[in-house]
Amino acid sequence: MRTLVTGGSGFIGSAVVDRLVADGHQVTVVDDLSTGRRENLADALASGRVELAEVDLAGPELAGVVAGARPEVVYHLAAQIDVRRSVSDPLHDARVNVLGTIALAKAALEAGCRRLVFASSGGTVYGEPDPSALPIDERYPPRVTNPYGVSKRSAEDYLASFAELHGLEPVSLRLGNVYGPRQDPHGEAGVVAIFCNRLLADEPVTIFGDGRQTRDYVFVDDVVDAFVAGGEHPDAPGARVNIGTGVETSVLELYDALRGVAGFGAEPEFAPARPGELARIALDCGEAGRVLGWAPKADLADGLARTWAWAFQAVNAGSVGG
Repeated sequence: MRTLVTGGSGFIGSAVVDRLVADGHQVTVVDDLSTGRRENLADALASGRVELAEVDLAGPELAGVVAGARPEVVYHLAAQIDVRRSVSDPLHDARVNVLGTIALAKAALEAGCRRLVFASSGGTVYGEPDPSALPIDERYPPRVTNPYGVSKRSAEDYLASFAELHGLEPVSLRLGNVYGPRQDPHGEAGVVAIFCNRLLADEPVTIFGDGRQTRDYVFVDDVVDAFVAGGEHPDAPGARVNIGTGVETSVLELYDALRGVAGFGAEPEFAPARPGELARIALDCGEAGRVLGWAPKADLADGLARTWAWAFQAVNAGSVGG
């Protein structure tokens, strides 16, 4: 099958690419390499099944790349993912996350592709939920609190309109806090990658706020399973489903669990809370089970152990630095 992956040199995207290659598919990766890394695609490119197109998602070259690839399924992971940047620069956030998604959906339809699997955000499209409602399902009324959440929800709505008007088959995966091997410990990184990098560099770990804020941490291999199901399952078109574990884990609990895996780690330092970030979130993923036949397999202890092993090896090989 011919596939196209936007953001395919990134953390989650490259894992999706590797799975598609392993399953025997042809893959065109669209990535401007602004945050992704070519090294993440080393094995995939060596397979002969992958081509990398270095283009801007919202730029004029995109339509020609998609037309040339003639994908049967598009996996859309390219995004501006930093909540703080969305607050400071909402125009950039909207250009990438909204206009880029519209351009991709239009190009996919023009190339004859119907199925588009979109990486949405379970951590922000609902806003700040009532703690008594956790874990929340897809029916929870949104109270979006930052531009990043607005852009992701808007992209979902645009894709739904393309379904009604033009026959697109969108699948929106509302991802929890994804972690695992290849997550970059710099820039727009997740907290697990940052903590691993700090521990390995023997540097102090900083926790913003009081550390009691919670997230739903889901391992990257489980997320890849969800993307594959979204691209293949006959009941998937039109779905907007949560992809997480349903379990709340505070930042303090996460750090303690990682220290347990590593076998060392000093007490954390604390800094003021960052604007626009949620206090608590956990996702009910029952709908993903019903629609995609999906459920998470890795618990936090297993996922952290696998992530730590990768980070330890990567640091010793010199590919991840402090």
